[in-house]
Amino acid sequence: MTVRLVSSFAAGEWIAPGTGARDIASAITGDIIACAGNDALDVQAMLDHARSMGGPALRKMTFHDRARMLKALALHLGQHKQAMYELSFDTGATQSDHLIDIDGGIGTMFVFASKGRREMPDGHVYLDGDVEQLSRNGTFLGQHICTPLQGVAVHINAYNFPVWGMLEKLAPTLLAGVPAIVKPATSSCYVTELCVRLMLASGILPAGALQLVTGGLGNMLDRLTCQDVVSFTGSANTALKLRSAPHILENSVRFVAEQDSLNASILGPDAQPDTPEFDLFIKETCREMITKAGQKCTAIRRIIVPEAQVSSVIEALSARLTAISIGDPRMETTQMGALISSGQKHDVLEKAGIIEREAERVFAAPEDFAVHGADPERGAFVPPMLFHCANPDAAQRVHDTEAFGPVSTLMGYRDAGHAIALANKGQGSLVASIITHDREFAREAALGAGAYHGRLYFNNRDSMTESTGHGSPLPHMVHGGPGRAGGGEELGGIRGVKHYMQRTAVQGSPDILTAIGERWVPGATERTGPAHPFTRKFGELAIGETVHTASREVTLEDIEHFAEFTGDTFYAHMDEGAARRNPFFPGRVAHGYLLLGFAAGLFVEPGEGPVLANTGLDGLRFKKPVEPGDAIKVQLSVKHKTPRNEEYGEVRWHVALTNQNDDPVAEYDLLTMNAY
Repeated sequence: MTVRLVSSFAAGEWIAPGTGARDIASAITGDIIACAGNDALDVQAMLDHARSMGGPALRKMTFHDRARMLKALALHLGQHKQAMYELSFDTGATQSDHLIDIDGGIGTMFVFASKGRREMPDGHVYLDGDVEQLSRNGTFLGQHICTPLQGVAVHINAYNFPVWGMLEKLAPTLLAGVPAIVKPATSSCYVTELCVRLMLASGILPAGALQLVTGGLGNMLDRLTCQDVVSFTGSANTALKLRSAPHILENSVRFVAEQDSLNASILGPDAQPDTPEFDLFIKETCREMITKAGQKCTAIRRIIVPEAQVSSVIEALSARLTAISIGDPRMETTQMGALISSGQKHDVLEKAGIIEREAERVFAAPEDFAVHGADPERGAFVPPMLFHCANPDAAQRVHDTEAFGPVSTLMGYRDAGHAIALANKGQGSLVASIITHDREFAREAALGAGAYHGRLYFNNRDSMTESTGHGSPLPHMVHGGPGRAGGGEELGGIRGVKHYMQRTAVQGSPDILTAIGERWVPGATERTGPAHPFTRKFGELAIGETVHTASREVTLEDIEHFAEFTGDTFYAHMDEGAARRNPFFPGRVAHGYLLLGFAAGLFVEPGEGPVLANTGLDGLRFKKPVEPGDAIKVQLSVKHKTPRNEEYGEVRWHVALTNQNDDPVAEYDLLTMNAY
């Protein structure tokens, strides 16, 4: 058998294994299939390459440029999934596992590409929150901005997801404008290496944006600065060792950890046998035990059920586990493959032995299972193991020992408070699931357990057909957790991007804030265009371009006609006495939506032109009532511009309505799509 030489990509060059290289065995056969590692890597050259080439190239791009880059990478990887599938079988993963790892990683890149285009500006500064007025007259304002860190992100990844584990960190990092050095776990780094080779060969990434270490990092972490980030996935012990290193602490190097987690799943008291929730609970628990052979940071380790349902759950779950086919993951009939290595097999069996001191094994013994298509002695195969802890209050090891494989412990609870207390005994987890159709139980669980868990996954008959599963972190939602889970966060949409950026409080005049954020701030200098802005194309409009309209009187007849026409006969518009008794109105007043209509009539250019559609408005506030006889006028300003495609872009207009005394009446942002 040919042994694959797994190289590192350092400072623009592929470097083959060398001094300190390690052999890597197939999880299925135990045969040596690869070799990786090189202690002679010049780690300082790698850091310099990222900082001097990758960082500047990425920061020169806008957020939208980087988002398009991510989409192109995802499309390219999607064309080469089969090659990664074939290589990944030797990690012990089944085809279903590949869909989570490889397809899931590619899908995560697509999500960040989409969010980058839709939720971030086509610029270099991300505005975090609203403008804060720091002075009486609005000449001195504040704004929080986010800009890319000017260092490098070092990603230290676990073995269980060699593709998703890399891409879920890489996507927000690149979108932020920061280069990455990826260090996968050696036991599965051959799959990561192929994925990196595919991305680099595409020519999509700028030089220095991505480097790879297959083996040890040497003293790289001792060379980091306050502009660098370490993002770690792995054991709590390793995380503690790395994050507490003097150099990391002294330089306040950002350290994001996602580590061990004793995740729980709670069966609601309403979920009796023969209910959809009971069946769903059994199905999800079984799936979480066998997917990736239980080698998931989000797998269910503790099964918490009503005391009256303990026997029923053991019986139903055992029946389902009995039908699981274990074997060579290349076989279509295989439902659970092998652990990553013989070393991991030994560790899982050792941890299972610790759990067995406090719990009874109620399903499977290591010698009582069959392996199809492979030699169980040579491969890293273990059976699913289900334990029952009869006294979870007195137990300790079932709440602090994670057997990182297909091992779960079932325990009974007396009431809602007891269930929550048991879930929280894990001292922080990535996810807890609650399967219930009882809304009050769900609320009590959220209030009681939320502080201990990074994600709460509720499911029942209403959502089960579309839900994504207890163990599936989604790029839209935060992945991480308090305490034992690491105290960090990944993913979470644009929240994940901001981990690789610096939030800075900027203070100054409206003109200064407008210039920095490329978004017009009320009070900043207004521009006068050569023609009505609705007659000008997207690319011709300038930020701050403003139109001041003529006035229009609002009459009592207008108010009554609008009420009759729309059916909105609310008393404040139609009953003088009732309106005067209202503390907000001096008497009958105009409808707010009547004012919006009149405002549009004042600023809209009616002829056919580059404005294609009104897509909505944001931040509408009515500031002062308009009485019959008042007159309103409008200030319309180009606030921000966001390209959407080659044909049109979104224009955000600031609309301010004032009365005859220049008092603010209403304010909002109008969104239109304008042709180029």
